Amino acid sequence: MRWRNLNVRKQTTIKRPVSYSGVGLHTGHKTTVTFQPAPPETGVVFVRTDLPDRPKIKADVAHVTDVARGTTIGQNGVKILTVEHVLAAFAGLGIDNVFCEVDANEPPVGDGSSIPFVEVLNEAGIVEQDRARKEAKLASSVVYENNGLVLVAFPSDKLILSYLIEYGHPLLGTQFKSLAIEPSVFVKEIAPARTFCFLHDVEQLKAQGLIKGGSIENAVVIGDEEILNDNLRFEDEFVRHKLLDLLGDLVLLGIPLLGHIIALKAGHAAHVEFVKQLRHETYLNGRRQACAFPSKKGDVHGLTADQIQEIIPHRHPFLLIDRVTRLEEKSIYGIKNVTISEPFFAGHIPGLAIMPGVIILEAMAQLGAILILKYLGKEGKLPYLLGIEKAKFRKAVYPGDQIEMMAQIVNLHKNYGKLRGEARVNGVLATEAEVTFALPR
Repeated sequence: MRWRNLNVRKQTTIKRPVSYSGVGLHTGHKTTVTFQPAPPETGVVFVRTDLPDRPKIKADVAHVTDVARGTTIGQNGVKILTVEHVLAAFAGLGIDNVFCEVDANEPPVGDGSSIPFVEVLNEAGIVEQDRARKEAKLASSVVYENNGLVLVAFPSDKLILSYLIEYGHPLLGTQFKSLAIEPSVFVKEIAPARTFCFLHDVEQLKAQGLIKGGSIENAVVIGDEEILNDNLRFEDEFVRHKLLDLLGDLVLLGIPLLGHIIALKAGHAAHVEFVKQLRHETYLNGRRQACAFPSKKGDVHGLTADQIQEIIPHRHPFLLIDRVTRLEEKSIYGIKNVTISEPFFAGHIPGLAIMPGVIILEAMAQLGAILILKYLGKEGKLPYLLGIEKAKFRKAVYPGDQIEMMAQIVNLHKNYGKLRGEARVNGVLATEAEVTFALPR
């Protein structure tokens, strides 16, 4: 096979369907995953074939529901557990678009590494598609720190992952590994590294309903004085598996990342929070933008206030979008400049002017309406608000602030759709919510 560098400019998928069967690590359920070719711009989408209507869950950080001993994604009550080893295989091989059909709620664990998935994906073959590959290249550093767990991203022309682990166990010591990620390196140096756990944690994990399918056949088990498995695949297999986990979790960003990522004593929870931070700084094209996106055909790089009024019917004083900074196929970014002359400040609140949270939600909804109407080609119509879910107000907004907003399509049905939105001030999350619309006819 000819290895593809991650800098390849065309999107990729697999040539034909291929399957792999086994048991789930945490559920112990017998399960089969079938990888199917997918069209350009699909990304990685899991499909629960065991459920009515075959619900789909896109591999996206917004869909992460749990990070206990693995990464779980879900939507509308439907979940897929332990997706990171599968995702690492896609990232390591440079596969952009694929459907992962699973007949249970967890992919098979295989031998605890990504090698089983690499082998079947190579068997299927990888093909280029007629669409340019969109990549995020860091323009400045991004730092996440929480109680001694640190992840840092630095600009680079390629993806480099570095990891340090230190468990205070005599059989592990301190391990560090740094590798530039490309298919040949991934297959040889990272994919074979197996997941691991400590023997003294096994009973606790079982009591929590986890590792029902775990054994020394699919995990390295570390006792107090010895490793229970016969042999390690690498002297530093443990830190290599952490590289594998990190690579898989980075897929949740939704776009291949170019940069040097350094992780210190991290894990799935920290990985996911770091990806959220990358997502926030990537999506908001304002002062704190950290990633630069190459343009693709069809992107709109901004809409003026006059152009906005050609799309939605809102007018002063209730037009709450000053400018759209970027409009993509399924996501939109815009700004609202908050001034003391806003009419709602006359009564909210005298002596302490604070922008009402419902007005922020309205601004996010207007931004989402622009996205929906452009996506459907129904400019001038009006999608009607049906509901607001998961609304959280995390930071007050005052006169003089500039609100940087993002909205993205979660799903679209025949008569309604759902958007996810965020509003930030100086890069700090102020408001987030999911909004459901009735679609215009």
